[in-house]
Amino acid sequence: MAKTKRRYVCQECGSVSHRWQGQCADCGQWNTLIEDVPATVFSQKHDLSSGGRAVAFEPLNAPTKLPVRKSTGLAEFDRALGGGLVPGSAVLLGGDPGIGKSTLLLQCAATIARGGNDVVYVSGEEAAGQVRLRASRMGVADAPIRLASETSVRDILTTLGQGEPPALLVIDSIQTMHSDTIEGAPGTVSQVRGCALELIRYAKESGCVVVLVGHVTKDGTIAGPRVLEHMVDVVMSFEGERSHQYRILRALKNRFGAVDEIGVFAMATEGLEEVANPSLLFLSGRETPLAGSAVFPALEGTRPVLVEIQALIVRLQSGATPRRAVVGWDSGRLAMLLAVLESRCGLNFSSAEVYLNIAGGYRLTDPAADLAVAAALVSALADRALPDKAAWFGEVSLAGEIRPVAHAPLRLREAAKLGFARCYGPAGAAMGETASKGSGEYRGFAALANLVDQVMGSA
Repeated sequence: MAKTKRRYVCQECGSVSHRWQGQCADCGQWNTLIEDVPATVFSQKHDLSSGGRAVAFEPLNAPTKLPVRKSTGLAEFDRALGGGLVPGSAVLLGGDPGIGKSTLLLQCAATIARGGNDVVYVSGEEAAGQVRLRASRMGVADAPIRLASETSVRDILTTLGQGEPPALLVIDSIQTMHSDTIEGAPGTVSQVRGCALELIRYAKESGCVVVLVGHVTKDGTIAGPRVLEHMVDVVMSFEGERSHQYRILRALKNRFGAVDEIGVFAMATEGLEEVANPSLLFLSGRETPLAGSAVFPALEGTRPVLVEIQALIVRLQSGATPRRAVVGWDSGRLAMLLAVLESRCGLNFSSAEVYLNIAGGYRLTDPAADLAVAAALVSALADRALPDKAAWFGEVSLAGEIRPVAHAPLRLREAAKLGFARCYGPAGAAMGETASKGSGEYRGFAALANLVDQVMGSA
């Protein structure tokens, strides 16, 4: 048998080192390396080709029943999940502290429990009295939820094994759970991985839906080992700024549906309220158009959302290095777009500070936002307002061309529904046919220089 080597595992990021050091080389945290005893390593003479049990294989086209989803009682939550909760699945919900994760799950648990289902809510962070106070404030204290404040996974599974499995089990949060079979404090890599494995195994064997609440790090990723996201069936992120009332529920991984759907909520006094028309949240509603403001019809799954893009250009008098500040968009894509505007359109941004903001704290990843961002930048540079009640969409190439984007009819219909009579986007015969299916006036641009001429008033 080969000699066992020592290894040290970082309790923050899970990286492995073969010698102890004060600072983790990967995440930069101090005093987080703890010695971990690896499994016994066998020599090459140890053969695993015999001694086990035979595995039964099945054909790929064997008949399989589609899972019957269970509604959460919140249409926006069901939309993000792909239609509802799947029995026997494990869902991981992450988000910033105080964003409303516990409030959302308590509302869903109360709705499911009122529908005649057995629901268990286990809080490892709060006492049972604190959860009851929140439920009373939200008006769901009468829901028949079985509540407990516990951190031992063994005690939780032993209690649940004494009767029929519940329809929903909420664990708030997985970082507070502890297993007595694993050394280490709650929240360490080994504890999080081991506790999650036992809870997920219970979900698969019993058919219970297990929802795990996960803490996030300062950069927004779920704390603990990365393998935790691979173990669960659904990974969801609850996003938003605590200074704003809206919240966005986004699916990052979904084995039972699409990952591009979002659910939009608004934080109210009695909990979270669903937002039927999220476009109204991200538009300013002003009557007079201002320079540096453009409206972009974004697409989240099958739902179009109109957002406002704001740009500000400040000319520098001295030779100081200009700043490039971006909120809600990729800073690298902004640098690329500024380079195209300077190289292909002859505009000068090198001696000016550029500030770009997506109104309402919305985060854009759609490449179709290039044209709207470019329109806002050119409008701010020229200090001229864009046409009133107009929407902009299209992808900009490095050659300065305006490329077509997906789902243009949905974008046009959403803009027309909210009173935007004009839309600007890619040119071409196909886009002309697409625009004719919508309503309102449409003008296509073949190149970014045409947009500059339009904004500057030359065309």
